[in-house]
Amino acid sequence: MGYDCRYPDRNGAWQRQVLRTDAMKSILLASLILFSSMTGAVMAQDKGVVEIVTMNLKDGVSVEAFAPVDKAIEDQHVSKQPGFVSRETAVSGRKWLVVVHWKSVDAAQASMDSFAKAPAAAKFMSMIDASSMTMTRYEANR
Repeated sequence: MGYDCRYPDRNGAWQRQVLRTDAMKSILLASLILFSSMTGAVMAQDKGVVEIVTMNLKDGVSVEAFAPVDKAIEDQHVSKQPGFVSRETAVSGRKWLVVVHWKSVDAAQASMDSFAKAPAAAKFMSMIDASSMTMTRYEANR
């Protein structure tokens, strides 16, 4: 009894080989061990941080007026910080959501510590209700 295996060779031509059951078991076991060791190495690495920020826009501030100011904060400050991975925003009515991915907690905190010095920060802060702002950081799970 065997397994019918087909695979492309170096030239792209399909090859056929029948593997005995014991040979196939050995190949599957070796693949499983290799995959498990690779997965463990990835899991041992720092998975990063997800930062969730919510805030309300001040009365009289429209989403259309705030969006370019928020984009300026991203382009001029956040995306230039060491450890920055990605940033996205969403809106629901007057509530603004920001999701930022960082390589580490230290990178996220360093960005927050330097935020007030960013050129667009004053305008950004003048357009939101600071008392409504919440920020939570989560350790990335994968």
